Parts: sequence; C-alpha cells; structure tokens
Amino acid sequence: MIPYVSGIWASRYFWIHLALSDVRAKWRRSFLGVLWSILQPLGMTALLSVVFSRLFKQDFHVLAPYILSGMLVWEFVTSVCIGSTLAFVQADAYIKQCRHPLAIYTLRSVLANLIVLALASISLLSWILLTEPGRVSWPWLAATSVFPILVLITWPLATILAYFGARFRDLQHAMGLLLQAMWFVSPIYFDVKLFRDSNLNALVDYNPIYHLLEIVRAPLLRGEWPEPENYFFCLTVSALLFAVAWAVGNRAEPKVIFYL
Repeated sequence: MIPYVSGIWASRYFWIHLALSDVRAKWRRSFLGVLWSILQPLGMTALLSVVFSRLFKQDFHVLAPYILSGMLVWEFVTSVCIGSTLAFVQADAYIKQCRHPLAIYTLRSVLANLIVLALASISLLSWILLTEPGRVSWPWLAATSVFPILVLITWPLATILAYFGARFRDLQHAMGLLLQAMWFVSPIYFDVKLFRDSNLNALVDYNPIYHLLEIVRAPLLRGEWPEPENYFFCLTVSALLFAVAWAVGNRAEPKVIFYL
C-alpha cells in the first residue's frame, strides 16, 4: 500500500493539472464562465422553493437554504459517481502510455468537482448572509469539514465504480437510475421530519447523504455544531469504501488495460 500511495503523491502535479484542466474546460467559451456555478444553483433553488413551499406549506425563506444546501452536496456526489464510471475509459491514452497508479484518475474527477462545489458554495453563503446576516456564528467553521469528508467518501467510491465501469460500460446508465432512486429516499430537498413522521427513520439514520448534509446544515442553517455521530458514520463509511477499493484494485488494476 505504501508504494502505491507514494506513487499517487509523486504524480501529484500530473493529476492536479488534469483536474484544473477539467475545471477550465467546463466553462470554456462561456460568457459568464465560473459565475454559472453560482447562478445555476441559485436559479434552481428559487424555482424549487416556490413550488415546494406551496406544496408542503413551508416558509420560503426557511426552505430555500435547505434545498440549496442539499442541491450543492447532491450535485457533487452525482457528478463524481456518474463521471467516475468512465474515468479510466476517458483516460485510456494516459493509462496506455504512463504507469501511474490508476486511482489518480478518479482523484482527478473528485478534485475537479470539489473545486466546482467550493465555488458553488458561495451561492449558499451569499443567500444566508443576505437574508439572515445575524446567523453567522462559530459553528460555521464546522461546515468546512465537509470538503475533506466528501473526498474521503467519494474517492474510494469513484475508484470502485471506475474499475467496474472499465469492464461494464452500462454501469454509467445504471448509476443514473440508482442515484435517482437514492434521491427519493434521502432528505435532500424533503424535510427530515417528513421521513420521521412516516416511520422511515432508517432512511435517515443509516443514510450517508443525511449525515453529510447535517455537517453542512447544522452549522449554517441552525447555528449548531454537527453531532459526533454524523462524523462517525461518515468516517466509518469512508473506511469501508477504502477497504473495498483496495481489495478490488488489487485484483482489477492489472486487467484494466485489456478492457480499454
């Protein structure tokens, strides 16, 4: 494991360059450029909040930041998961010419999407500061911990998906269906109270998306520190995913070149 990790570190300039290139390509030839990462979630939040506030009889000003926070984290997760299924396929030219650890190509995807998430987070902070400037408090610092935790969860997950995606190209479409199903059973746009009132506590308590969102929502929306169980659950999931990724990689990495 140590030589493998050393290989990832030794090639850091390469995968950082690839990630930055992906970010630049995202808005290439766009007039507004990086501003779209802020304007798009704000526009979708305004639209969804108007509809959901009337459907569920909730206050627009309370629902909007709740939806926006869920949207930002969920978009990151879906972008990484769907994009990673073809991470090795899209990097086949590099893989065939260089002997870098294959995990750098999923790390590239995670890093690029993390930069987009950081930029998009400006929309959430701006919304809260403009509507409720008095909500700023020390627990806000805890919200920044979601970034490394997202990396620790999505990188091994993306690596697992990339190994299977190199062999089974239909995985990208299957992941779209799976993530759509997970959207319906996660408190991304819907209030947690709706799940608990319907005796669906398991969909909350054992859902990593809920715990990730609580690390953001507790400080920013309620002015509270996240619960220790939120961190414990996320780190446990991360450890399990790293173990699976390592086991899959040991067997599949030498064979990936034959599937490309």
